[in-house]
Amino acid sequence: MLNDTLANTLSNVLTNEQLGRKECIINPASSLIKRVLTTLAKHRYVGSYEELTPSKGGYLRVNLIGTINNIGVIKPRFAVSVHEYEKFEKRFLPAQDMGVLLVSTSKGIMTHLEAKKQNIGGKLLAYCY
Repeated sequence: MLNDTLANTLSNVLTNEQLGRKECIINPASSLIKRVLTTLAKHRYVGSYEELTPSKGGYLRVNLIGTINNIGVIKPRFAVSVHEYEKFEKRFLPAQDMGVLLVSTSKGIMTHLEAKKQNIGGKLLAYCY
């Protein structure tokens, strides 16, 4: 039984990335996972992904491009305001301007850099560098 599908997905991506594989299969697929993968693809951490079965709980095939050093979820999902991003950057990212924090905001899932520009807070979901 899966308790945290996002954690399982990111763990699967990291494992396949470290093994040097070109793609991985994600099961089950949810809208949260699709939005996280879209954000990671936009920032060139993963390649494109495609739905193998376009239904709830289906499969996703993610193309890996070999740019991820570490990726994981942030538990508990801390609520963060605009002024607190720097504290969490120091905690979860290895260096300044290296990597991204994924934040769930009222305007969708985005990186902490985009959230800073739009001056909105949210809940921390994951980190990637």
